[in-house]
Amino acid sequence: MSVILNIGIILSFFLGILLFSKKNKVLTDNILSLWLATIGIHLTGYFLNLEGYWERYPHLIGITTPIPLLYGPFLYLYLVYSTQNSHQLKSLDYLHFVPAVLSYLYMLPFYFSYSAYEKVAVDKGLVDDYSVFSTILLVGFIVSGLVYSIISYRKLHQRKNLLLDNFSYENRISLSWLRYSILAIAFVFIMAALVSIFREGLGFSFPFNADILFYSIIVGFVVFIGYSGIRQQDLFSNNLKSGHELVNAESGYKKSGLKEDIAVIKHRELLRVMENEKPYINPKLTLSELSHRLEMSPNNMSQLINQYEQVNFYDFVNKYRVEEFIRRANSNTNFSLLAHALDSGFNSKSAFNSVFKKLKSETPSQYLAKRKD
Repeated sequence: MSVILNIGIILSFFLGILLFSKKNKVLTDNILSLWLATIGIHLTGYFLNLEGYWERYPHLIGITTPIPLLYGPFLYLYLVYSTQNSHQLKSLDYLHFVPAVLSYLYMLPFYFSYSAYEKVAVDKGLVDDYSVFSTILLVGFIVSGLVYSIISYRKLHQRKNLLLDNFSYENRISLSWLRYSILAIAFVFIMAALVSIFREGLGFSFPFNADILFYSIIVGFVVFIGYSGIRQQDLFSNNLKSGHELVNAESGYKKSGLKEDIAVIKHRELLRVMENEKPYINPKLTLSELSHRLEMSPNNMSQLINQYEQVNFYDFVNKYRVEEFIRRANSNTNFSLLAHALDSGFNSKSAFNSVFKKLKSETPSQYLAKRKD
């Protein structure tokens, strides 16, 4: 177990430093970097306890106790700022860290006033000075982890919709790793709840150190989020100008102020541009670029697509790409299906197959075979 913990500790700090020194880093890189460093400190605290350092150096006892209260807030803030072009946290965001800060403040007498002997007595449960606080803190860990997992999952769903409303391609930023991260955190805290119920509530004695399960999962979590986080691109790089905010079709166009008569004209112009100029051939086409092409605001463009086409931007653009692919595949059989797909604006085979099956209810080869019969 010590080897696993050492790997987790080294990776936590190494990946944290790597993210912090990343070129063209954004706020989410800093959040993830700080989160990884916090996990490294947490793992170090457990390692010192496991190796008996708390008994030899009692003043180390409890230094990492409130840290689990930080896991949920870091995950939530990462999700929030992954779709905002911000360079620093808002004042209210720091409220998420209040429970952890208050816990440390409450433990100040323990850290600075208790003797080494008294700290050991508290840790072994020989005195009841912090017994109630420990119970409250344990419940707080579990509630915090589960609540933040739920609201983060909802935020992830909103983020997915936001991407589909602004980008014509799916894999600019992967959502899968965030979904797995949320589920992993929820799993850790659910396990903590079950172990606590059996161990503390029912007096069940596990034949092994149950805490090792949590920390092993956390080590795997470090490897996963560190690797995935470093690979992520920023939503606001490349095609989006600095200061540009993403448009949420569910609410963004409601205040766009686009009059109906103008909307009808602009909608016709949009369809003409899509048919004649084929901007969808650009695999990196965004709502911002298309709206600029028609001299409209992104909000107004979003209104046109959602009200008149009844789809999001992603589906609207890819509908044209699928039809372009069908035309190319039928007129020229010398090229592979993937070559036609890439020439039609798709940027990957997986995205092409997924979109095609969604729109046509069958694979590209099945669809084309039926048309030849």
